[in-house]
Amino acid sequence: MRVSQKVALVTGAADGIGAATAELLAEHGAAVVIGDIDDRGGTEVRDRILAAGGKAVFVHADISRPAEAASLASAAETSFGRLDILVNNAATFVLMGIDATPEDWHRSLDVNVIGTALVTHAAVQVMRRSGGGAIVNLASISSFVAQPQFVTYSATKAAILQMTRNLALDLASDGIRVNCVCPGTILTRASRDHMGRVGMSLADFIAAEAPKHLLNRVGTPREVAHAILFLASDDASFITGTHLMVDGGYTAV
Repeated sequence: MRVSQKVALVTGAADGIGAATAELLAEHGAAVVIGDIDDRGGTEVRDRILAAGGKAVFVHADISRPAEAASLASAAETSFGRLDILVNNAATFVLMGIDATPEDWHRSLDVNVIGTALVTHAAVQVMRRSGGGAIVNLASISSFVAQPQFVTYSATKAAILQMTRNLALDLASDGIRVNCVCPGTILTRASRDHMGRVGMSLADFIAAEAPKHLLNRVGTPREVAHAILFLASDDASFITGTHLMVDGGYTAV
């Protein structure tokens, strides 16, 4: 994949899909800015990249805060001189139905939608100075299908899908491509946290989720990272404004 010598910013990169993406981009020669609120996890990802001979910095950032969201793009330009790739992965998992409170809605929207927009706005300014770039957003199967007690989360992921299309239109003249990936059920810390909240074992979780996918299993963060790498790379140079399902066939039927 052609990302060698490029500079990438990955939000929510302390664990799960974000961490896998940051490490995979570094393996393929990109310098990486790791953004997250989890200092320990973000530092560990940075250290793994450095130990493997890659280039990376960690920046603590809550993307729902405008100044912190903007600091990520600034860190890319300060540390590496440019910004070529943005991966909008950071998200909060507020899984609520009709009983969601205003606070639930604000927490979900402030990070997943507004935070993504804030990071993107700052990143685009640097990408323009760098001569263009590629943005990959993390949408979801939840952008397309109804799931019980998911309205707060699904609404934000549907918004990300449409943001992707609109931004692709608006930024094409700047040489900036915008696409999104839509994962199915991926085994991450967030899914393990959900299991803990609802009192579900890992075996029960897999038994419930795997059959929903044609491949009869849940996915791994690394599998999603490979799709992100493709869309971020020059191998996808004629692809913009689209979504790539990485869902094991979940939405095929």
